[in-house]
Amino acid sequence: MTHPLPRTRADVEDLLPDDGARAWLTEALADAACAQTAPAVSAPATWELRFAAAGRHCGHDNADAVRTLLLTEARAGQETLTRLYRHGSAAERRAVLRALPALVDGPHAVHLVEDALRSNDTRLVAAAVGPYTAAHLAPHAWRHAVLKCLFTGVPLDAVASLAHRAAGDRELARMLTDYAAERTAAGRAVPGDLGRVLTLTGKDPKEL
Repeated sequence: MTHPLPRTRADVEDLLPDDGARAWLTEALADAACAQTAPAVSAPATWELRFAAAGRHCGHDNADAVRTLLLTEARAGQETLTRLYRHGSAAERRAVLRALPALVDGPHAVHLVEDALRSNDTRLVAAAVGPYTAAHLAPHAWRHAVLKCLFTGVPLDAVASLAHRAAGDRELARMLTDYAAERTAAGRAVPGDLGRVLTLTGKDPKEL
């Protein structure tokens, strides 16, 4: 499951292990703030290098929160987000995905979500089904994202706005029913979350 990230700088600072990490964050955020007015250059900006190094300086458990804060402080645009995603580690890609709702208006970054959903990295898949995806992913692709979560074992609590998007969705119900039948025919257990989302579509799981 993807847990909500701390939303403010104070929240993130409270997570950090020591004064050294907090000082590093202060410098990194100052670099990120400068990016809003700095002219474009071919080499990576200082804050982008800090984005990559966040785990080393702030702890790997805190890196998602730190990286997301850096992205929002820099007001990273679609081109920057795409570059950081394409060239980043799985952890860096997660941060990009989780920052999308704050930084991208409209469906212009859906290609990043679609790429993440092709991964078998469960933490990346969980990050890909957050609020940005709930708002902008097309129905057919969103249904497949739900199935991807079931297939890879990502808890459906990670899927933002699940109840809203699944409500009355007959096509999703059909896909879930077919998936359950395939699992049963193969002698494999049906994921427990499947019945839950099937109920949201309006279909009774007892009919499986």
